[in-house]
Amino acid sequence: MVVDFHLGDALTLRKAHPCGGTSWRVERLGADIGIRCLTCGHYLLTSRRKLERAVKEHTHPVAASESDDPRAL
Repeated sequence: MVVDFHLGDALTLRKAHPCGGTSWRVERLGADIGIRCLTCGHYLLTSRRKLERAVKEHTHPVAASESDDPRAL
């Protein structure tokens, strides 16, 4: 199964980073995917296949045009 990643996606990985954080954000796409730890700011470049196996939870960000809040414009 191929996971569809997008820039800005929030990821929760199965294994914790040494800083203790498990929350990451997708910052680069391609054959390799760049993710940034939201706890300490560390940047990691990993293969798509390895990242697909490490992801526990994957959420897409809500764009301002898609939200129901009229103040978001």
